[in-house]
Amino acid sequence: MARPRPRSRAPQSVAPPSPPPEATPESDGEFTGKYLVLLRDDGVKEGLQAIKNAAGLSDVCNAADYEGGGVSMAQAEQAEVLVLDKLKVAVVDADPTQLGGLRSAVVADGSILAIEPERIMYALSAPFDPLGPQVPLEYLRGYRDAVNHLYAALTGEPAEAEAEAFARFADNARFTWGLQATRVDQSRFSGQGIRVAVLDTGFDLDHPDFIGRAVSSQSFIQGQDVNDLNGHGTHCVGTALGFQQTMGGARRYGCAFRGDIFAGKVLSNQGSGADGGILAGINWALTNQCRVISMSLGAPVRPGENFSTIYESVAQRALRGNPGALIVAAAGNESGRPGLIAPVGRPANCPSILAVAAIDSSLGIARFSNGGINPDGGGVDIAGPGVAVFSSVPDPFPPSVQPPGPGRPWPSRYYTLSGTSMATPHVAGIAALWLEARGDGATAQSLWQLLTGNARRLTLPSRDVGAGLVQAP
Repeated sequence: MARPRPRSRAPQSVAPPSPPPEATPESDGEFTGKYLVLLRDDGVKEGLQAIKNAAGLSDVCNAADYEGGGVSMAQAEQAEVLVLDKLKVAVVDADPTQLGGLRSAVVADGSILAIEPERIMYALSAPFDPLGPQVPLEYLRGYRDAVNHLYAALTGEPAEAEAEAFARFADNARFTWGLQATRVDQSRFSGQGIRVAVLDTGFDLDHPDFIGRAVSSQSFIQGQDVNDLNGHGTHCVGTALGFQQTMGGARRYGCAFRGDIFAGKVLSNQGSGADGGILAGINWALTNQCRVISMSLGAPVRPGENFSTIYESVAQRALRGNPGALIVAAAGNESGRPGLIAPVGRPANCPSILAVAAIDSSLGIARFSNGGINPDGGGVDIAGPGVAVFSSVPDPFPPSVQPPGPGRPWPSRYYTLSGTSMATPHVAGIAALWLEARGDGATAQSLWQLLTGNARRLTLPSRDVGAGLVQAP
């Protein structure tokens, strides 16, 4: 069905937000006991003084003091305040009395704009079942016909059915189905010279498919180096930035095969991480002038729950930079379609973060993919291939990923996973292709518009897939 192009949610204004209602530890979610403090964009020095005056916290670890913004999380843990200079955010270790003082300062002192509890987020892969049952094709066809009929009744115009709406893509000897569906296999661009940060469980620095590639890496997990003992991060790096020709002779699975890899470990080998480390990873990526930041991580939110003021402000500040950076994040995997649609999770539910849903090889919505059901923020912006996605994994095979099952061999260096986590690096890698195509000077705001404006329209609700399936230039 033809439908009007959805309006992008990229913000037109980047004025600092008003302070939100105070978040409390009684709210839903997993908390660390620390707090995120949003400082005025031009007032870090004043904000630190306000924190000291209000809460007596003066032992500061500043990311600006570390080469390339690669702050030591061991030293950050020892400090009372971690300052992320590019984001204008502080992570503070405050007791209830000190917290009260900080909250009072939000009202009394313009240097502190908002305070939120620090939360835990997770790698967002769907439960292992890459070839499991999807929404039946007959159901999708029936849904399409009903929507077409409604469109014609409301507009008086005949609806145009997409001839390829239910085309089925498949991996072949040369390309994954995702690269075919997004036209990466036909693109003449490679992401040459574009810096892409993948913030995840780290990266297998010894993977043979990445020999000779420029890889910058940094761990923001205390006590763990960047080496990926989970597998999730290596899989996401592979999808976004894997080589054009693999050493092992496997099919091509990467989008921007000449992009510059920045692998930040912000989730542990167990697949979880706190906001402080994730924000430190974003700060590191911005310090190193990464143009695209891919985050296949998040946490579920309640129906009706608002987005994080801290993450929204961080994303706004990244977008308005010169030329700026686009943050791309997974929408989440809590749905059980067709009966249950969960809201887009945190932090993808921020209006200034490009939220990515997952589709399958028949261009249907993945059963687990979250939708834009919260009225205030939390929309899906775009979709990417996210079911049965073939990409790189460490060797030996990480125990965190479930085995293929009886009678199926253990893989070597490659594996197939599903999730909005797998869809997100498709969008991030293709974003690098668009930056190369339009020139590295293209702004982050214009990149958002290029991705959504050139997406392939699908016969599915924008609630589920936003502008449609991401397409390469």
